[in-house]
Amino acid sequence: MGGNSGADTDGYGYLTLQRALAIARNSEGGVDPIISNYLERALREVWARLHAQPNTYILTKEEFSLFNYFRARFQSSDITQRAVQRFWENYEGDPQDVEMSD
Repeated sequence: MGGNSGADTDGYGYLTLQRALAIARNSEGGVDPIISNYLERALREVWARLHAQPNTYILTKEEFSLFNYFRARFQSSDITQRAVQRFWENYEGDPQDVEMSD
């Protein structure tokens, strides 16, 4: 996933993970199914990578933002908690640059 990959999506043009997250966060009354499906597909891909390397995979900034958006689903997941911890242990940017959900 990451910020450089995306898909040409009806009604939204070229959609990246960051753009889809921004649209979802700013949606009032519900997230468009096109955006929701895009984010769910991205989440499944990242989740598969985490399961393949549960103790070593380091989330990208975009993947972290995706998990943060869906954080309620993963509150009891040890795999996710360790992945978030690894993200912060390895993140070298400004924490203010990381997209957090409201």
